[in-house]
Order: sequence, then structure tokens, then C-alpha cells
Amino acid sequence: MKIGVTSQNLRTVTGHASKARSFLVYEWTAEQALQSVEPIELSMEMSIHAWDKRGDHPLLALDYLITGPCGKSFINQMKQYGVRVRTTDETDPLVAVQALVAAVVPWARKPA
Repeated sequence: MKIGVTSQNLRTVTGHASKARSFLVYEWTAEQALQSVEPIELSMEMSIHAWDKRGDHPLLALDYLITGPCGKSFINQMKQYGVRVRTTDETDPLVAVQALVAAVVPWARKPA
């Protein structure tokens, strides 16, 4: 499972995902481990807001996208491409990703 995090500064979770150009990427592996992978850096023309919908888009390879505040139209647009968007108030990308994995992968939850 590939998880992207909107992060304009590549350190914290940021919002406005449709215009964002920097994303941290994590992968939940078959071995049930979370790995950081190469960040995605988009040109201005490849932000979802400006993308002409022709050809492939790197964000469409994600299963989930975690972001700060964003509009419903962005969430619905990404849903059409099979990318589930989760908004968060969390600012630490790794904490946000761990919370998502715990929510969507039951066996990833730590015992109480």
C-alpha cells in the first residue's frame, strides 16, 4: 500500500493538496513494515489543480493521500482515480501515516 503525504517543506503535513507540489511517500510492505520511499516533486503544471488530465500522473500510483485541509472537489476527483484522501490535523507525517495504517490495516494496530 502506497501512502503519500502533502508536505510542501518535506518535513510537516501541509494542506491545499490540489496545488501542492511536494509529497512524502511511504509504503506499507507485504512484510508489514512501513518504509519511506523517494518523495514526489511535481512541476507547477503537474499539480492536480493545473494538470491537463493527459498521460500518467505520479499521485495516481498512491492508494492513500494524507493532507491537511482540502476541498471536497479534490477528494472526489482523487476518488475517481482510486486514491483515497484522508485529511488530518496532525503535523508529523510519520505519525499521520502510522495512524492511517492502524486504522485501515487491523493487524497493524499495536496491542493495548
